[in-house]
This record gives sequence, structure tokens and C-alpha cells, in this order.
Amino acid sequence: MTPARPRVGVLALQGDVREHLRALSAVGADGRAVRRAEQLDDLDGLVIPGGESTTIGKLAATFGLFEPLRECVREGLPVFGSCAGMILLAERMTGGPDQPRIGGLDMTVRRNAFGRQVDSFEGPVAFAGLGDPFHAVFIRAPWVEEVGPAAEVLARLGASGPGSDAEAGSAGRIVAVRQGHLLATAFHPELTGDVRVHRLFVEMLKGRRTR
Repeated sequence: MTPARPRVGVLALQGDVREHLRALSAVGADGRAVRRAEQLDDLDGLVIPGGESTTIGKLAATFGLFEPLRECVREGLPVFGSCAGMILLAERMTGGPDQPRIGGLDMTVRRNAFGRQVDSFEGPVAFAGLGDPFHAVFIRAPWVEEVGPAAEVLARLGASGPGSDAEAGSAGRIVAVRQGHLLATAFHPELTGDVRVHRLFVEMLKGRRTR
């Protein structure tokens, strides 16, 4: 069974690696940076961080990680992707040229859906099961265009927000999804100091046998 301190890897090719490791430690997990395929072997879960999805994808291909990561998803390893990680876990993508993805989540994501870096924003998101709204940070974030029947929508963007042009017409967009052992958010919970999403992910590991 999963140990008292589950072993959770953070894909450490690019992006918010240290921030995820801090959040995982805060919720009682043993966080580990993962850069090689063999480092996946004894994990109870994996985080794919926010960053630049194209860069992470290219580096994953360079380091021979794509097929091992896909195999982990197929075998049921719990995986949480934030922002770029959401894109990499999506089965389908719009909003730019297609790119290699790990897949697993039956959803279509739109890259950079809210606009450029200058259109980044913060705001409260009602997240199913977390109680009080989560203060979410969106940085060149995707949103989810549609989900398949196996995927559960956990959060949508509220009707109110900072009011930038980038958010016009975005109310109700899906920004968090779960499908079985896979979890993804369009925002960056690792940047907020609020560890409730990481705690939810660690709860998903309970009862799982290690690989």
C-alpha cells in the first residue's frame, strides 16, 4: 500500500519544479525531482508542472521520457498537471500547432486561451470539494473546451474577475478536471501558498500499490 509519506515525483525539465516540491512537502509527501525514465519506477504519483508546454515536450523527447510517461498513465500512476501539465495530459488540443502530448485525459484544451503573458491574472475559483474559493493564478493559461464522459469538471472560471479584455467572454470556462487517477488545472496552485489542490492529489494516492 502507499507509504505514510508517498513518493511523488515532479517532472524537472522546465517550469515551477521547486514550487511544487515545496507544496508536496507541506502536505506530507516525499517530493523528488524526475529527469530520467528510471526515476519513475518507484513513485506513487507524479506532477507535471506549469511552464512552457512546447519546451517541456521537446525536452521529454530528448531525454526519452515520452513513452515511459505514457506507460505510467496507462498503468494507472496518479498524475497531476498544472497549466502546461494540463496541456500535456490532454488527448486533444486547439489554439496552435499540434505538439506531442502524454495524453490520458479525455478533453480538448486551448493553448494560451486567455492571451499573452501580459494578460495573466488572478482570481477566486470555486473548486469542487475544497470548500472556500481557491485563489487561482493564470499565466498564459489554457482552458478546457470540452470533456468526454469519463472526465469530471472540478472548477470553472467565475462570472466576475479583474475584467481584462483577455477574460471577456471567458466566464464558465472549465479550468480543472479529474479523470480517475489524473488531475489537471489550468492555473498554478503551486504559486499561491494554498496547498489544498496538492492535498487533494496526495489523497488520490491512498490505497494505491506502488509500481
